[in-house]
Amino acid sequence: MTDSEKKELALQVIERLRKEYPVAECSLDYDQAWKLLVSVRLAAQCTDARVNVVVEKLYARFPDVKALAAAPVEEIEEIVRPCGLGKSKARDISACMKILEEEYQGKVPRDFEALLKLPGVGRKSANLIMGDIFGEPAIVTDTHCIRLTNRIGLVDNIKEPKKVEMELWKIIPPQEGSDFCHRLVYHGRDVCTARTKPYCEKCCLNDLCAKRI
Repeated sequence: MTDSEKKELALQVIERLRKEYPVAECSLDYDQAWKLLVSVRLAAQCTDARVNVVVEKLYARFPDVKALAAAPVEEIEEIVRPCGLGKSKARDISACMKILEEEYQGKVPRDFEALLKLPGVGRKSANLIMGDIFGEPAIVTDTHCIRLTNRIGLVDNIKEPKKVEMELWKIIPPQEGSDFCHRLVYHGRDVCTARTKPYCEKCCLNDLCAKRI
């Protein structure tokens, strides 16, 4: 399939998913940018639902960037341990909050490259922040995005997140990227599942999909 054909397919997929999932939102709970930064680090190899429970306790103890930056790493680790990888996640969160406090007046930088320099922040996290916090064009290549775009035929047997992201930038309108990726998460959880056979019979993309399962 040519890039031109993939662009046409992408537009159809975007429209179908928009009708199926009118509201496109991140499933991590946050009301400030730095909280999304914390939550997305905790979400690695952990469900968003569990992260949303754990951060309530974390923010009750450390309610702002300054408090979290000053917190002993061991105390952060004790709270976030249920999310898995507690030691490395606590270390990254602590270091990240210190940088926000010392270099950015407690604010999250509105710059993709600056975000990538923060401890524990990769392209997926940086794109999520740029799209959800700042409303900038973003493509978040999480496991759902990678699985579904390969199955549908928007990318061709590519599993490496950055390569998938680069391929999608060629065919997804920039202003659609963030919402498109959120809708892929919904669809990947409910219909085009990973751990069971996909529910193709009830899929809104059934007639468009390459069904590379």
